[in-house]
Amino acid sequence: MAFPKKYLNDAEEIILDLRPHWFFLFGPALALIASLALAIWVSQAVDSDFALFPALALAVVTLLLFLVRFAQWVTTDFVLTTDRLIYRKGIVSRQGKEIPLERVNDVSFQQSLFQRMMHAGDLMVESGGERGQSHFGHFANPQDIQNEIHRAIEAAAARDADRMAGRRELSPLEQLEKLEELRQRGVISQAEFEVKKATLLDRL
Repeated sequence: MAFPKKYLNDAEEIILDLRPHWFFLFGPALALIASLALAIWVSQAVDSDFALFPALALAVVTLLLFLVRFAQWVTTDFVLTTDRLIYRKGIVSRQGKEIPLERVNDVSFQQSLFQRMMHAGDLMVESGGERGQSHFGHFANPQDIQNEIHRAIEAAAARDADRMAGRRELSPLEQLEKLEELRQRGVISQAEFEVKKATLLDRL
């Protein structure tokens, strides 16, 4: 399920919408398969309900463990947007974390040998504030995610610079040009134009 767009800010766009790597399900899935195989073997090799009952009970337990793990996988969101990092997890009670891109100081990743074989790994995001470093585990291709986060940070910084440049105060000559444009469009009268023009000329 995609991250709901109703939780995004105005003009905010999703760049990455990720779930944990499938390896997150590997342990419970392997245990479930093994318990089912054991139950099938016992049912065929042993002619006793007393022997079959523990094997079936084990299969039920491992099935429940797998379903819990799968629910955790489904309800975990790692989202990179044009403005921030969003992390949500939890089946019944939910936990969430948001890190604005301008507060991200460093992004690193870690992979064991087995994780490299599975193309999985963990991300560490260091940000300004009390929490310092945040750990996000079990994601596919963490190096690609790291690069995407860095690109998003650079793009956000460029947008902020453009906004700041657009907010600079206009010079008196530029303001005169804007004033003349407003007069020609009829937004202000000739008298208002002359008064404001005189004020601006005094500032030159």
